[in-house]
Amino acid sequence: MDHTAHIDPLGALRAPDDPECDVYLTGTVFLDIIFTGLDSAPVRGTESWARGMGSSPGGIANMATALARLGLRTSLSAAFGDDHYGEYCWDALAQGEGIDLSRSRTVSGWHSPVTVSMAYEGERTMVSHGHEAPPPEGALPECPPRARAAVAALAPGRRDEWIATSARRGTRIFADVGWDDSGRWDLAGLADLEHCEAFLPNAEEAMRYTRTDCPRAAARLLAERVPVAVVTLGSEGAYAVDGATGETAEVPAIAVEALDPTGAGDVFVAGFVTGTLAGWPLADRLAFAGLTAALSVQEFGGSLSAPGWTEIAAWWSHVRGCADQDPAALRRYGFLPELLPAPTRPWPLRRAVPTIGFGRSA
Repeated sequence: MDHTAHIDPLGALRAPDDPECDVYLTGTVFLDIIFTGLDSAPVRGTESWARGMGSSPGGIANMATALARLGLRTSLSAAFGDDHYGEYCWDALAQGEGIDLSRSRTVSGWHSPVTVSMAYEGERTMVSHGHEAPPPEGALPECPPRARAAVAALAPGRRDEWIATSARRGTRIFADVGWDDSGRWDLAGLADLEHCEAFLPNAEEAMRYTRTDCPRAAARLLAERVPVAVVTLGSEGAYAVDGATGETAEVPAIAVEALDPTGAGDVFVAGFVTGTLAGWPLADRLAFAGLTAALSVQEFGGSLSAPGWTEIAAWWSHVRGCADQDPAALRRYGFLPELLPAPTRPWPLRRAVPTIGFGRSA
């Protein structure tokens, strides 16, 4: 399926001297194997059967795929194993999604990192295995490239030189953060935050870093450190503060039947980046990010579930015809019609066959 529907959200902004890509990312690509339809968590000493299973590129591939499906020219720098898992992930991203992998490499004798994810009761449990890729041999293409934006994962006590380099070149840095296993939750330890235009933690992370008990208060404090702070609120939606203007925005979450929440946070970031680069108002960016994340959890996997313009158009056509929809809630998405292609398939859509089992190496 053509997820992008040939929609270019930045079409009106493009010029001959544009950077070579819209968004640059670097990180680890996993092969994700996802089990869904579990009634409960697996119990020690027993065998559990899942009603559904899928496999897809995961890790940083979730974000890269989400960006590419929204029409952004996406460049990924990552290591790939020379096993069948790595071959599948490379082909799925380069050929299936049109992601630029010219800065990526295949590592001989290195096996692909793998994550097994079990989804049940709206949550997930994951088990991962992998080893750090060996350093590259010989020269690689310039990293980072000139890009409109880059997405970075901040880590306490660590600086990534590519982030500062990108920021100096005018790249707009969007950052999220993982759980602080040290328990210190020291905002000063996120050294690269000073280079970021937007910071997008979840509510628990935001409150711990700001020593507050309210995610909205946490967002306001974070906006004193970074131009735009966005805090995701789970089932309550998301809240954002523009530190430069003082503008705030809050949108409720869309109620959906979740099959697999893997990668929903990555899809949210991709939607917010897309709206920001396109110059949309803060509230529209937040609503669009929440919508794309909500649509993603209704399918298998973090990358294959990422919606493109085709899926968004099908959802919009469907939801406007539902008698139980609140007209006021639909007005929140009134900016969509001028962006969307004509729907070509009914909702819901099956996006892909999420398995590596139907391909063979040449």
